[in-house]
Order: sequence, then C-alpha cells, then structure tokens
Amino acid sequence: MLRTHTRGELTAANEGERVTLCGFVWKSRDLGGLLFIDLRDRYGFTQVVFDPVVDSVLTKDAAALHGEDVVEVTGVVRLRPGDMRREDIKTGEIEVRADCLRVLSRAARLPFLVAEEETAKEPLRLKYRYLDLRRPPMQWNLEIRHVTINAIRQYLNSRGFLEIETPILMKSTPEGARDYLVPSRVHKGNFYALPQSPQMYKQLLMVAGLDRYYQIARCFRDEDPRVDRQPEFTQLDLEMSFAEEDDVFEVTEGAFAGVFRETLGYELPLPFPRMTYHEAMNRYGRDKPDVRFGFELTDVTEVCGESESAVFKKTVEEGGRVFAVVAPGGLSRKEADELEKLAKDEGAAGLAFFKVEDGGKLAGALAKFFTPALSERLLTVTGAERGDTILAAAGPFPATAEVMGSVRLALAEMTGVQKASGWHFLWVTDFPLFEEDPETGGPVPSHHPFTSPKPEDIEYLETDPLRVMSRAYDIVLNGVELGSGSVRIFEPELQRRVLRAVGVTDEEIEERFGFFLEALSYGVPPHAGIAPGIDRLVWLICGVIGIRDVIAFPKTTEATSPLDGSPSPVSPTQLRELGLSLDIDE
Repeated sequence: MLRTHTRGELTAANEGERVTLCGFVWKSRDLGGLLFIDLRDRYGFTQVVFDPVVDSVLTKDAAALHGEDVVEVTGVVRLRPGDMRREDIKTGEIEVRADCLRVLSRAARLPFLVAEEETAKEPLRLKYRYLDLRRPPMQWNLEIRHVTINAIRQYLNSRGFLEIETPILMKSTPEGARDYLVPSRVHKGNFYALPQSPQMYKQLLMVAGLDRYYQIARCFRDEDPRVDRQPEFTQLDLEMSFAEEDDVFEVTEGAFAGVFRETLGYELPLPFPRMTYHEAMNRYGRDKPDVRFGFELTDVTEVCGESESAVFKKTVEEGGRVFAVVAPGGLSRKEADELEKLAKDEGAAGLAFFKVEDGGKLAGALAKFFTPALSERLLTVTGAERGDTILAAAGPFPATAEVMGSVRLALAEMTGVQKASGWHFLWVTDFPLFEEDPETGGPVPSHHPFTSPKPEDIEYLETDPLRVMSRAYDIVLNGVELGSGSVRIFEPELQRRVLRAVGVTDEEIEERFGFFLEALSYGVPPHAGIAPGIDRLVWLICGVIGIRDVIAFPKTTEATSPLDGSPSPVSPTQLRELGLSLDIDE
C-alpha cells in the first residue's frame, strides 16, 4: 500500500510517528507563512502542515496544488496547539508536519467545486457523478446503504434464510408495470424481460423446498417518471414456506430493527402497529398514511346526506361518500383557492368550505342547506370549533378519500403542523384483491396476481371481483410505502381463477404462466413474503431530499443518465444482428 494510514485513523496516540498519507486535496490555507492543506479520503480529513522555514521548496510545491489533486504526503504526527484542536472530526487533535510530497495525479479544472456543499444543479451533479460522490455527505449515504444491507444479511442469515440469486433475463409476465424488453440475438423475434421483481422465481424456490429465501434484488420497471421512483431499483426480496402474515411481520420487523440499531444506534419499538386498508383510507385518505400528525378525515356522509344540498344528496343516493377535514383557525382566501385547485387536479368536482362562526353557526356557499340541528351535528362529528374551517368533498370511494388525503397533507404543510419526531412504522393490511381500471372499468390486481384472496371471498371471484379482499400487506414508514407483500396463491386452479378475473384468457394463461402453474401442481407448501425497497429505506434513514442521493449512479426523472448518455441509439449492425428494424415517427 502507498499509505500507512487512512484519513480517519490518526489520533493523539500516534504522536511522533512517521506516516504516509494519500488522498485528495480538499482545501488549503496560507496562514502567516505556514501552509495548511486538508487531505481527504472517504474515511475523513487530516490537516497537513508545510513549513517554509524547514523546506521552502516543498512548501512552494504544496502551494501549487489545486483542489482534488491526488497526492502522497509523508511526515511526522504532532499535536495541534490547544486553540486549534477540533472536536468535530476524528483527527482534530493532530496534524502531520510534511517532509515529503508526491503528486500522484493532477486534477483538471472542475465543472463545479467539490468542496462547496451542493453548489451545482442536479443535472450537472449527475453528469459528473463521480465528482459528486467525492463529497463526504454522498459517501456517508452510500456507507449507510452498505451498513443497511449488511445488517439485513446478518439478521436473515441468523434466522436460517438462504441468499439465492434469480435470473435477470426472464419471461415477460404482467406484474403491474411495463417490462423492459431485451431482444434475443440467438432466437430472433423473441424477447427476454428484465424482472419487475423475482416474484415467480421466489415462489418456485418455495416449490423446490428451499423454505427460507432472500435476495438483495435488482428490479426494473418501465414506469412513468416520479420523484421517488427509479427505472432500476433495489429491494429486499424475501419468501418463507409454511408462513402466514404474522410470520412475515415478525421477520421483517427484526431485520429493520437490526438496520436502525447498526445505522443510527436506535432501538425500534416492536411490534409495529397495524391498520387495515379501509381504516387507513377512512382516517387518512391514503393506504400509506403519515400518522405523525393529526388532521384526520371524518366521514360525514350521513350528516351531509340529510342536508338539502343537491350535490351531497345525489352523492349519497348513488352510494358515494363525503369526507371532511378541519383547518384549525380557518383559512385565508388564497389558501382556500390553493386547496380547491389541488382537489380539482386530483379529480374532485370541488371542495365545500364551512366557516364556523360564533354560536356554532356555519358560513359558506352550502351552509344554507344545513339546518341549525344539522349544523350542530356536523360540528360534533368533525370536532370543529369557532374560527375553524371545515373542508369537505363528495364522490365515490376510494377516490374521494384519496382527494381528501391530498388535501390533508397540503393543509399540514400550509399550517406548518409539528410532526411527531422519530420513526413511525405501520403495517397496512387487508387490501382489496382488485381495483377498477380507470380506462377499461375492469378489475386489475391491487398488488399482483399471485396474491391470495381471503378464503371467505373466493366465491365472488367471478361474480363480484371488486368485493374480494386479499391477504396483502404494506409496510409504511413516516408516510412512505417501503414495500408490499402477501400470502401467496399455492393452488393452481385458484391461480387460474384469479388470472381469469383480470382478463387473462386460458390461452394466455398457458402461454405466459404454464410453467408456473405446472410447478404449482406438484405439491406446494403454503408460503408468504415481502419486498421492501432498499433505496427508499436508506433515503429515509439518511434524511436527504431525493432518493437519487442514496443511489451511486441514478437516472433522472426522465429515466436518462447524463453521465453516460443512456438511453442512446445503437448501430444498424447491432439491429440487424437482432433481426430488428425501427419504425419511429420523426
């Protein structure tokens, strides 16, 4: 090794030792003739001193260094003067008086200053990601990611799980998003798909009797851009035989407790609380509720349905719901307009506003449709007081609850509500097996088509599929969905029925899932699993603004890479080898 120590190792115990350090030039300071250079590597910083009285040539060479030059320095460790010691870095008690300097690599003019905290815009940081990753906060994020994954591995290994890799090139099967397709050169006209998740493979491992499997799995989904999504991402993929919901919950909680213990020294309170999907939607308007603050929704369907408002009465008669949330202290006109615009953007016809005046009287466009007795009931149900504003929206469930869930979050930001500190995990359980496709009106899987329905609802698969509830569950942290899981279908005929319910024909079932259904016919242990996202978990632990800051080489929200220019065209020769031609509308 060129170096004897890294930047974070040297302490007062090393006083008098001759050492050799290697690293990047971080900052330099010329103070009264002495030249100080902060040398950096991923382990920390060490202050190096050059004294022109001792060696003027060496000091002159050091003064010519620029930020991010890579150097080798040899010298003697000495204690810093008392008034120059720093408590905020590991090496704050010492410095190295240099007597030898070797420049290993000169840095060209930088596109942005690495030593300055995020002075560059994100597109530039992503283009020169290797420079951005030199910054200590970015390296700390990746170190936390490493510790997180290591803690998960240690815990699951201790519980008898096997880490097993599954294919990256696989058959295209519907799992809720578009596949990334890979053309085959050998079998022209045929395609592999990159896995959205290892779902069928991990179930096949249970068929194989491997009992407890996990994988730090790379997954790929061709989804529309979103701030907290990446086209390629990493998840903890986990499956257990002879297991039900409680078994998965217990193992997942233990793994996460190990992560927080190793990364933050924090002991998570176990077990995590649980909430059904319907309770989450009715109280928070989200299936991933942020429970760190109040502003809970109230179902005011019964009260509003008895009013003379034609909008409310029609909604209730058609089986819809009315949800309300209270804005303590009222709203300004600007705030009310912003919330109404948000509600309309989310699909609502509008928002109703009721201002609570003296004596419990309601004011607002729809207040005239409420009798004094009905007004009093509305106040009682919502808990609104004088000066508050009640916001309400009417429409079908769950869409209206989701609208008010968005209003709730926006209202919390507007009012600067204090959110509870700490880490608030939550299990959300008992999801519908299907949801309505907004384009076709038919059922589509709420999670994926391998999720087991509730036994008591199986009879409705063909006659009333939207009524069927599932044995699915999500794990949520501070209002962010970390991952989904479920008890799986392990009977081939039930799997066929679920696939038919989402519009897959018998021919398509055999073509796309035949190998999987055949496997289910050879005796299968009941099994269950989950797949939390590593990227999102690390993002929350690190407390950074965006998920891209915890991924070494992420894509933009447009699924492009400024670093290497992907996606990019390929040569006509490559296309011919694959038997492909392009038909692109200019």
